[in-house]
Amino acid sequence: MTSLKPKTRIGIVANTTWNIYNFRLNVIEELLEQGYDVVVLAPIDEFIEYKERFPQVTHIPLRVLTRDGKHPIKDFILIEELRRKYKKLKLDLILHYTHKPNIYGAIAGKLVGIPTIGIVTGLGYPFLRKGWMERLVSTMYKMTSNFHRKVIFENEDDRILFIEKNIVKESKAISVKGCGVNIEHFSPNGSHPRNGVTRFTFIGRLLYDKGIKEFVNAAAEIKKQYNGKSRFTVVGEIDKDNPSSVNPDELAKWVHEDIIDYKGYVKDVRSIISDSDCIVLPSYREAIARSLTESMAMGKPVIATETAGCREAIDHGENGFLVPVKDSTSLMHAMDTIINMENIELEKMGEIGRLKTIKLFDDRIIAKNIVQVVNEILLK
Repeated sequence: MTSLKPKTRIGIVANTTWNIYNFRLNVIEELLEQGYDVVVLAPIDEFIEYKERFPQVTHIPLRVLTRDGKHPIKDFILIEELRRKYKKLKLDLILHYTHKPNIYGAIAGKLVGIPTIGIVTGLGYPFLRKGWMERLVSTMYKMTSNFHRKVIFENEDDRILFIEKNIVKESKAISVKGCGVNIEHFSPNGSHPRNGVTRFTFIGRLLYDKGIKEFVNAAAEIKKQYNGKSRFTVVGEIDKDNPSSVNPDELAKWVHEDIIDYKGYVKDVRSIISDSDCIVLPSYREAIARSLTESMAMGKPVIATETAGCREAIDHGENGFLVPVKDSTSLMHAMDTIINMENIELEKMGEIGRLKTIKLFDDRIIAKNIVQVVNEILLK
């Protein structure tokens, strides 16, 4: 399929180039394949290297947008920066990702008369912590959601929540299955016999909201029970800009006490997943966790929490296990179950997870779903 007209210009806005590199390349590729001209607007970081793969994409740096800043004057300046750039670039439609672009980009798009789509990539810290910040962000979404032609959510729970809270009209709300996973890049890499040691791995930013403390607490108990028969690896970096960031001293203590093996940030996690027997993410809430879908794509059983963004990925007892949020004891019992399963049972779980990923979480499917919405808006 080709786009509505030659060189129709689609803008993609995110709070970091890291976000573009890690989660949006499938959408860029689909837009290009359908004949659109793509312009990315995001603060530049080291992940600008994505341009090597897509040299035809124009990248416009954003100077005011910060991921977690809370300065109202800067937010007004951001709206003006977006308005000026949208107008100068003569964009035909704009996709916004993450909270600030969704809210302030909607206003800027309205001011210059460009149709916009908001894509909610998970609710994050404000909604997990409740209180005044949740009320503020909810109010801002409610005020600006009408400016978007559509609002796309990366899981069904978030879509329902926004509708029930009257933040967005049901007629505008759509859900997709996360950002997708490249099922060819993440594929099974042969069998890895346990040889008496079961290897559990946590992959994600080191945030308390990701359930890292529950992972460590469960690991400590399992190590007492199965001395030398289990190994626990943590992969990810401390996110200093996030209020939920793990205390570095506490991380050092976990390593010193030999509860976990800490690998730090790993750009390509495939070898880590391949060497693991089970991937664990006891998160408090997700969009749809990519660490889970990547692991499922590689044929690994997974353990996560009974919460938004995790329960869509896991069929309890089929491709993994779901446990209550903030419950280290239940997490420990799930790990214990994995340890006592036969290798053939774990392999079967992995196969089921791989098939589910192919059916629902293939990033090409997700990209086509999003670009279909783009096409429908432009054809109206």
